[in-house]
Amino acid sequence: MKYRKLGSTGLKVSEISFGSWMTYGHTVGEDIGAKLIDKAFELGINFIDTANVYERGEAEKMLGDVLPRYPRESYVLATKAFWPMGDGPNDRGLSRKHVTEQLNASLKRLKQDYVDIFYCHRYDPETPLHETLRTIEDFVRQGKVLYVGVSEWTGAQIQEAMQVADKYLLDRIVVNQPQYNMFYRNIESDVLPVSEKNGISQVVFSPLAQGALTGKYRLGQQLPLGSRATDPKTNMWIKGFLTESHLRKVDQLDGIAKELGLSLSSLALAWILRHDSVASALVGATKVSQLEENAKASGIVLPQEALDRIEEILVRP
Repeated sequence: MKYRKLGSTGLKVSEISFGSWMTYGHTVGEDIGAKLIDKAFELGINFIDTANVYERGEAEKMLGDVLPRYPRESYVLATKAFWPMGDGPNDRGLSRKHVTEQLNASLKRLKQDYVDIFYCHRYDPETPLHETLRTIEDFVRQGKVLYVGVSEWTGAQIQEAMQVADKYLLDRIVVNQPQYNMFYRNIESDVLPVSEKNGISQVVFSPLAQGALTGKYRLGQQLPLGSRATDPKTNMWIKGFLTESHLRKVDQLDGIAKELGLSLSSLALAWILRHDSVASALVGATKVSQLEENAKASGIVLPQEALDRIEEILVRP
């Protein structure tokens, strides 16, 4: 496993990180969850991602039962807040009240004294940036948070946050967590340039397009039973990637992967990691074998000729 610096900090994270969205508390139980964490550490993965909203705290609880088995200095742990955690008017957003209550609740569920990274899970237009960033600054001073992150913010929102942080001498954002994969490249136009200018790394989620870039789904074939695409709770996230156009590209990309002696998933992850500003690709897994396969992508450098051919495939309608 290779490691990269997170933004302009001295913190090093594994190129492949392990996430708990749509798995912990939903697809896998505690026994499998523990085996996945054990395998992640065995593979050299030191970066674990979760959020308060994942199964309304259940993902954090499961991690809280597993992670304390390992030395705290051996892993980097991230959680988030923004999305509703109740029905009240203050049970959502990035106000001082909601963020404070949610961080404390997350720490309790995770059985931790601190998290390495705290993400603002989305931008909150109803709360002044100064209020949110000052609140997280207070957590940093209390030792409950080490680094500040955001998720799915636009380039303009990130730039505004940097200006506010500098004006009030607050801790700067060092990491953004966006969706990014071969089929979803929105961050390339503005988020990446703004982030690179400000020393902000990307930790990307859905790097395999919800599984569409694993080769599991093929044009003209039935959806595999038990897959994410057949789960009513998760199929909404993948169905947009299972179009005829995308699946035709999957076949073509798989041909390039085979020529290079790689799996399709390794090709897709290595393609993302071609960006120096991407610190880590965040993967989920329900099986140990999936995690092992994804970890193989670390350290792979795709030849320019392959990158050019991949680009030709991706830009076609």
